[in-house]
Amino acid sequence: MNFSIEWLTFYLIEQLEGESKQIRFAKTLSHDEYQHSELRSFLDGEFTRIAKRKVEETPRSEGSPTKLGRFVLAEGHAIDSNPNYQSFQRILQAANKEDFKQSCSELVQAYLRTSQVRGGVLLIVRAKLDSLDDRYVFLLKCDFEQKTAVITDESSLIANVQMAINAKNMKSIMYPLMIEPGLNDHYHVKIHQFSHARYFEDFLKFIEFPQTIGQIVTEEVLSMAKQQLDVLYPEPSEERMREEEAFELMAASPKRELSEKWEHETVMEAMQLLTDRQPDLELRFKLDHIQIRALLADYGTQVHIAKANGRYLVLLSGDSLQFEKGISPVELLKPKNLREIVRELENRPSAQAEREDVADLDTPPW
Repeated sequence: MNFSIEWLTFYLIEQLEGESKQIRFAKTLSHDEYQHSELRSFLDGEFTRIAKRKVEETPRSEGSPTKLGRFVLAEGHAIDSNPNYQSFQRILQAANKEDFKQSCSELVQAYLRTSQVRGGVLLIVRAKLDSLDDRYVFLLKCDFEQKTAVITDESSLIANVQMAINAKNMKSIMYPLMIEPGLNDHYHVKIHQFSHARYFEDFLKFIEFPQTIGQIVTEEVLSMAKQQLDVLYPEPSEERMREEEAFELMAASPKRELSEKWEHETVMEAMQLLTDRQPDLELRFKLDHIQIRALLADYGTQVHIAKANGRYLVLLSGDSLQFEKGISPVELLKPKNLREIVRELENRPSAQAEREDVADLDTPPW
């Protein structure tokens, strides 16, 4: 899969005092000019890598580096009413160098108005797939690297470079989305950025990005909780209002304690509904300092949660038990019978009793 560059505009963006940015200079290259420029070796292979980069329709997390953006459409309006779609189309349809420069200028001005934009090099490229007539827009951004040194010659040895770029962490946008060579999706763009700052996707004001798996699951669990409240509190009441607020706080909180609201059977029904649609949903939680990571589908079969003497118990079951590199005494264990362990846990002082014993020790006289 090779791309032939038809037009390329190079923008050098620099930071002024404060938050403002400006274009220090810009240059537009034709196909022949690009072929004989240093940019060719710098970008060699990048367009193919961008086109082949995998992207999930539903990202696992907000931090997924590669995402699908979809043009926002008002009800009853066609795709050509979307301003971002119009911008990409003008670049794709530019008939000459001046048309291309003007179309790129509109896009880069929108980029400069985005908050948190950094100095660096912005490239807007129109390329054609060699084997087909399909054309694509690539928007590439390289941020400046600070305090870079390069080896020069035997007299000076090294020289400091004030503004340097490389393609390693280059951000990119590709439009239209290439599903496979010869099959394109004109309703989506593919965006890639490693940075936690989202400014590279935020400047496309009329493109929306899909919810993450976590966001979708949260919404579905809240919907199930509302159905449960409809059964428990068919009429508006203070109790129902408090329960609704509690669920909303849980959904918004980054960390939560076990709320002990649903019976095991209700949890199993909800889990089944979720995993039927998304079998690989993860289940992660901490028991004190112990991290537990499993699939949500494992709950009720290989992952069990119980309570004894005020403490939470997590029972994991499986056919094999493997240890990582570095032997420990636990690997030599002959496991006890489960009933023995349960009896020990039931006879152990409760967490509340242990706290009271500690409190008694702290009471004078010592």
